[in-house]
Amino acid sequence: MREFTRRRHRLERMVREAGVDLLAVSNPVNVSYLTNFSGDSSWLLIGPKRALLVSDGRYTIQIQEECSELDVHIRRTEQTIVQAVAEVLIKLGVHSVGVEASHLTLAEFEALRENAPAVSWSAMKKLVEKLRMIKDASELVQIREAIQYAEKAHAMFRAMLAPADSEKELGDAMDGYLRRAGAMGSSFPTIVGVGDNSAKPHAPLSQRRADESPFLLLDWGASGRFYKSDITRMIWHGEKASVGASARRAPRATVEDRLKKLYTIVLEAQTRALKQLRPGVTASTVDEAVRSYLEREGYNKYFNHGLGHGIGLQIHEGPNIRAKSPDVLEAGMVFTLEPGVYLPDFAGVRIEDDILLTPDCPEVLTHVPKSVDEVFSTSEFGFPISDSRQ
Repeated sequence: MREFTRRRHRLERMVREAGVDLLAVSNPVNVSYLTNFSGDSSWLLIGPKRALLVSDGRYTIQIQEECSELDVHIRRTEQTIVQAVAEVLIKLGVHSVGVEASHLTLAEFEALRENAPAVSWSAMKKLVEKLRMIKDASELVQIREAIQYAEKAHAMFRAMLAPADSEKELGDAMDGYLRRAGAMGSSFPTIVGVGDNSAKPHAPLSQRRADESPFLLLDWGASGRFYKSDITRMIWHGEKASVGASARRAPRATVEDRLKKLYTIVLEAQTRALKQLRPGVTASTVDEAVRSYLEREGYNKYFNHGLGHGIGLQIHEGPNIRAKSPDVLEAGMVFTLEPGVYLPDFAGVRIEDDILLTPDCPEVLTHVPKSVDEVFSTSEFGFPISDSRQ
């Protein structure tokens, strides 16, 4: 539990510097980060030399098991969590309280003011989120574990992939593989884009079958008890030639050559991004390195999202690796690098890895094969010769 105590001590200093008596942490993700509590509907009141969890009777035993060192106030059943927090603040006699402006609703804020009218309120922006951007040793262990779950699930997915499987069936199957691999579940809805559906970066799962195209895009991630992973790979199986309305009669070799060229460009874009990574570099600089390269290759207009995002307790958190991002990269940050090029009526190629920035260099935490030779090997990714589901 020492890491949670250290996190709270760092936040206590930030609260003191902000000039308020306490910070009311209402975001359940932030509460978990500071306490190890895995439940919800609970707030943490934290300030210099004080940390008190306000919760309810459903979690009494769970709190004893997960964060027994904390002072706890269990609200009465007839109270809302906001009413209980206001009651505690009045009893503590505090005069100024910060609230998480990015999470608290207007209705909750109005209820706080109504129930604790003597308190002076201040909007605080992303204090805990700033701490969360730098991962400590225990967080890195859990992120690596979430990546291992995802990699094991990918191996199951690839082994069980069958021609008759639809995107919906494949997405549902991946959810099961993740749990079988040890994860709590998927960290976000799995994306499976067959053929030109891959040109939709967040393609909804459809009834399109795997054998309607020689390739598909797979974007998946595992959720551990708290921490997440996020990976994207292209899978080439070479079973069929058609890939979209504009290429129904294209020979398989033509499709493969065109996709290989596109894949090679996206892989080079990610390689260039990796070479930019070091502490002190702005996130926007890394994004620009990719976009300038894709511009020279004639594909930047087909790259329609940010280059990456932080991962940890949430699948999207700081830092933001995108154009005009104010974030400066620091050692200890974990984020994705996911350049993509999306050509309508043909294909979308995205390659996504999870990256740890160390004081010396970036460490690629994901190990799913991504070289051109590995991806376009039909012996590696081909369907089984005999499949009982056909």
